[in-house]
Amino acid sequence: MANHQKDFLFVLIKSLSKSEKRQFKIFASRLETSSNTKFIELFNILDKSETYDEKLILKSGSIKKVQLSNLKSYLYKQILVSIRLNIPSQNIRYQLREQIDFAVILYNKGLYKQSLKILDKTKQQALENDEKYMAYEIVEFEKLIESQYITRSIQGRADELVIQAKELNYRNTISSKLSNLSLQLYGIMLKTGYVKSDEEYKYIDDYFNRHIAKLDESKFGFREKYWFYNANLWRSFLVQDFLASYKYAYKWVTLFYDNPNMIYLNPVFFLKGNHYFLESLYMLKYTSNFKRYLSLLEETIEDPRFPVNDNIASLSFLYIYNNKLNLHILEGTFAESEYLIPEILERLKLHSEHLDEHHEMLFFYKIASIYFGNEKYNECILYLDKIINNKNLTMREDLMCFARLLSLIAHYELGKDYYLENHLKSTYKFLLKMNDLHEVQKEIIKFLRNLNNFYPADIKKEFKKMHARFVELEKNTYEKRAFLYLDIISWLESKIENRKIADIIKEKAKLNSR
Repeated sequence: MANHQKDFLFVLIKSLSKSEKRQFKIFASRLETSSNTKFIELFNILDKSETYDEKLILKSGSIKKVQLSNLKSYLYKQILVSIRLNIPSQNIRYQLREQIDFAVILYNKGLYKQSLKILDKTKQQALENDEKYMAYEIVEFEKLIESQYITRSIQGRADELVIQAKELNYRNTISSKLSNLSLQLYGIMLKTGYVKSDEEYKYIDDYFNRHIAKLDESKFGFREKYWFYNANLWRSFLVQDFLASYKYAYKWVTLFYDNPNMIYLNPVFFLKGNHYFLESLYMLKYTSNFKRYLSLLEETIEDPRFPVNDNIASLSFLYIYNNKLNLHILEGTFAESEYLIPEILERLKLHSEHLDEHHEMLFFYKIASIYFGNEKYNECILYLDKIINNKNLTMREDLMCFARLLSLIAHYELGKDYYLENHLKSTYKFLLKMNDLHEVQKEIIKFLRNLNNFYPADIKKEFKKMHARFVELEKNTYEKRAFLYLDIISWLESKIENRKIADIIKEKAKLNSR
């Protein structure tokens, strides 16, 4: 997966498409500098290399060690300039930035009237596309020019610019406050996890309400609404309010579908909103809506107007395939989903530079869940071991925990009693070290530790006892998320009724279909 210790220049070159490499070579051939040959040679060496190797570069003979650092910096800059010159014309932000740069050139030449004309036109474009930060920058620049370019209409013009500056500053301040709140809530979740008690719930609720108390949603524009829904969504995730998560994720997604031009201007925000919306539908088991919006997301991504770049391609893969697996897990169609696994593994390699290990491990857990639901326990354990043996998942103890618990159950199903005993000990030690241990996790490990102590005739009775216990726990607001990772209730029902877990989940999915 993405290795952030790699050389930045090497990673940049490897991220270039064939057309971008061709454009760069054409661009570089026009540069008349003494180092022209050397930096193109450096580009070619790195382009052909599988890994960054400084010895290989110096072995070429034409590049000396003392020159390498400056040469790399120069090449890095020229590659970015080349990409910048070939950015698709439909990217409105680059168009606006380019027009502001033109206005600066005209201003520096003393051509104030021409500069103001460009700025006024660009400002209108910025406002039409909800680029209020750029619009504010333009207004401030207009104020500077007007203070030097005196006209008879200066008084009326000054009042107009002051009003615009105040309005834009007010709206930008709201957006900034809401985006700060959203980031702070996300930071709290990373640091402390989801709330686990009424006291923690009250703390988050009070914290959130203090920050939004003086805001009037009815006066919000597109960007303010986006950040307001974003902040509300993180608050809902934190307090594990699944219905509120659904409500604000729906508002987020609907905001984009009601303003389709914003989908193409802000594709990353659009993709993330859809992912959170689908996640909320998964948590609530709204199967019909899940299918509908997943299909709509795929259609939108395939629209020729939808932007294409490496980052968007990686996010599209991540969110589409993640939710395809979720849909199969939700419906219990495990056998029907196995065709996705080789596709996912191949695409993980393709997008390895743009996805972190957390997302790779999350895919492995869901692949393991598919194999478990299909009663292919050896394959299930294979992918769980990839998670369990990963030493870098310090931020995802929950994923590590449920990987271990699912592995225990898979070993139990295989009848590997000796390994089960050893694995129970290591899992128990791991759980004791966890900062975020839930009652569900404690009950699962306690039950599995006692399984070998039951008489064969009593096992079904014990399964029924545990089933009743977990049904009660599922009603607990602070415990129900655990059942999204591991459907222990359906597994227990499969053991009690001597049926396949896939059939149990399919039956439930039909009853819950809405």
